[in-house]
Amino acid sequence: MSNNLPQSSNAKITAAKTDSHSEDTSRVLEKVLNLAVEMMNADSGVILLREGVELRTVAAHNISMDTAASLADLSSSGVHKALDTGAPLLIHDTRADPRYGEADSIIMHEITSIICVPMYVEDKVIGVIYLDSRKDRQRFTEDNLNFVGTFARMAAIAIDYAHNYNKLYFEKQLLQTDAEKLWRFEEIIGQSPRMVDVFKLIRRVMNSDITVLLEGESGTGKELVAHALHYNGPRRDKPFVVQFCGNLAEALLESELFGHKKGSFTGAIVDKKGLFEVADGGTFFLDEIADISPTIQSKLLRVLQEGEIRRVGDTQSQKVNVRIISATNKNLKDEVDAGRFREDLYYRLNVISIRLPALRERIGDIPLLVNHFLRKFTRNNDEPVKKVSPKTMEALANYQWPGNVRELLNTIERSTILSEGNVINVDDLFIPETEELAGGRKTLKDYEKEVVQKTLEDCGNNKTKTAEILGVSLRWLHYKLNEWKKPNNSKNTKS
Repeated sequence: MSNNLPQSSNAKITAAKTDSHSEDTSRVLEKVLNLAVEMMNADSGVILLREGVELRTVAAHNISMDTAASLADLSSSGVHKALDTGAPLLIHDTRADPRYGEADSIIMHEITSIICVPMYVEDKVIGVIYLDSRKDRQRFTEDNLNFVGTFARMAAIAIDYAHNYNKLYFEKQLLQTDAEKLWRFEEIIGQSPRMVDVFKLIRRVMNSDITVLLEGESGTGKELVAHALHYNGPRRDKPFVVQFCGNLAEALLESELFGHKKGSFTGAIVDKKGLFEVADGGTFFLDEIADISPTIQSKLLRVLQEGEIRRVGDTQSQKVNVRIISATNKNLKDEVDAGRFREDLYYRLNVISIRLPALRERIGDIPLLVNHFLRKFTRNNDEPVKKVSPKTMEALANYQWPGNVRELLNTIERSTILSEGNVINVDDLFIPETEELAGGRKTLKDYEKEVVQKTLEDCGNNKTKTAEILGVSLRWLHYKLNEWKKPNNSKNTKS
């Protein structure tokens, strides 16, 4: 369901951009050659590039571009000598040099003086710049040779830059194509009514620059949606930048987002470009936006209202053109009502809101997700595809998934590795079983809290190990512990 251009159109655009850059390089080389011919008072000149055993003409003066590479119109022996030895060649007077005076091309074109200088990229001869004088127009000197050596270095730099540009451009296109494949909507799995509504909203906003707020619990796929919005939208060829805003010191986050000037604070030893500048023209995904401080909120509001940023310690503002997609696992309206989040910023961020449902709210999608993760994991690891037994699928559907889709992914990967046969059984899952309290079934929050705290105790309060066992992120675990207001005993808790 990608909105990308057809492959043929992308190929035409790629070729057009590359050809345009090649034309710019050719113009630079023509100017270098024409300047060399003029300053040396030469008759003819050519820049030749070595491509395997062939030669290619990239610039020519008073010599046909079509025939220059065949060396029919210049001293072929002089060109080959410079290429083979890697040393510059100066023939002051061909008639006085027995090595060249009898050559057919020199006699035919009445060539009387020659300069041929190899062009180097690192230690490799990539071609030559060749000048000649005819009918005694000019007899080249050592000074002329040194000047042409300078021109040869200039030409080599231009050629090397063009080569690296084209190489990097094609690599960028390949990465862009891979990213578009990775983040196409087919990667967002679901056919439940809740997910159908999500897909409808994504389709409506993906081709616009509208600001989007993604809401939902940790592990529901907010960043996946942000990627899909960018790589299927009009800014797909521009940067996609991500910044996690939770639990970061204000000064650090401010410097990351907006950059800083040298000397603006201790440790600011150079100017630093902020991520808003890096994302200029593209999309900036701000994850856990509810956690930013009032100062950062104020500066972010200015970005949204004026399209301006100011580096820390700077007196000048600069314009940026960035689409902002933000995400939070909190109820941002509740944060506004509690006075922790600016109301004006909330309405700027919440132009379009997309809420990602928790996995327990779309149990019908679990078989789809399980089979998708199985295929993906086995394909990436060159493993045989395994199946899930009916009882295992029932257990997966009955589990409450406090870590949502991310926890399900971790569970499938873990069980694929640990299961010994071709079928994944319930015992391979290692997820807590549903329990009931005397007097009634537990609420989801009670169940979630008990499982997490029991696992934390079993792990000796080691949060990292607890998160690994539960199949959730360390960030999610921190959020839940803060939400439950669990005392933070720094002496006993290892992280």
